[in-house]
Amino acid sequence: MSLPQRPQVKPARPEFSSGPCPKRPGWSAETVAAKAHLGRSHRAAGAKAQIAQLIAGLKTHLGVPEGYRLGIVPASDTGAYEMAMWTMLGARPVDMLVWESFGAGWATDAVKQLTLAECRVLEADYGALPDLGAVRAEADLCFTQNGTTSGVRIPDFDWIPADRPGLTLVDATSAVFAQPVDWAKVDVLTFSWQKVLGGEAAHGVLVLSPRAVARLESFVPDRPLPKIFRLTKGGKLNAANYEGATLNTPSMLAVADCVDALDWVAEIGGLPAMMARADANFAALQAWVDRTGWVENLVAEPRLRSNTSVCLKLVDPAVAALDAAGQRSFVKRLVQRLADEGVAYDINGYRDAPPGLRIWCGATVETADVTALTAWRDWAFATTAAERAAA
Repeated sequence: MSLPQRPQVKPARPEFSSGPCPKRPGWSAETVAAKAHLGRSHRAAGAKAQIAQLIAGLKTHLGVPEGYRLGIVPASDTGAYEMAMWTMLGARPVDMLVWESFGAGWATDAVKQLTLAECRVLEADYGALPDLGAVRAEADLCFTQNGTTSGVRIPDFDWIPADRPGLTLVDATSAVFAQPVDWAKVDVLTFSWQKVLGGEAAHGVLVLSPRAVARLESFVPDRPLPKIFRLTKGGKLNAANYEGATLNTPSMLAVADCVDALDWVAEIGGLPAMMARADANFAALQAWVDRTGWVENLVAEPRLRSNTSVCLKLVDPAVAALDAAGQRSFVKRLVQRLADEGVAYDINGYRDAPPGLRIWCGATVETADVTALTAWRDWAFATTAAERAAA
């Protein structure tokens, strides 16, 4: 078996992790530290003003409508989505859409932890979507806009009726700043700035529509709520949490880091430029997939393919003939080879997903680095296959 020549050009930045994701181009710790209110209380005037600045910046760049609330919460996207589920679900029937591991986790919580009596789980395998037409308009609806671990995104929001009585709760952590959000169809949206913005981990963002606020103020769940989940005070939304205060103490270094990311977003042209960068990265990666025989996109239908967390499966006959453990071992060796070369870090598929690769193509990645990586993947695959054949 003849091996391809070892490539000479490496990606300038080998970070392709799907979370925490690569920092913005030109990022420096010194720049962020200079902006941060370090060693100060988050309730001090300057620190609180910076949190309020960040909230306002996120709303402006994302086009969050007037009347919607946006707050910074603990425990990343997971914390934000759990807060919404625990405080709002149970007033109506619930439909959970599941097509990857995080959606499956929300469904498990709804059924086994919240023990919702009227809860349907509509499922699909990795690489596909459930039947969106089966969703009940009268039910509260929970789903991930972009399946980070499967590479499947919803094609649009057109399938959600504008006048549906139920609330729509969207986990959009790998979608915001890379894919459009139809805010008229969304009541709760959550994300973490560690994804497309390339921010630090541990903080989540919770966006509430007026209908979601009305649910919080009118519905009292028949379950205990930990202090960190309580979004109301005296039966009313705790408005201070959406104006610069926070539910608990945030990292002011992480806050400044996100402010720095938004400054970069503004410099490059805002949300349209962010989405265009993610689209260009995905196009460069998919072009290589289309001309490569040993790999395919996990998602068969092009309009459902993520432009951020791109998941690939190995279809080379010799590898595909291996059992799941054998395939995972092959992928692990391929991925390690690339990491050892300093070419790509953290591109193994998610642990619960089918064996394969997962490459982040969000806006903080440079298209030139995606292109440079393609030849290295061919080299790593051929080298790993030859190594296995000789064993």
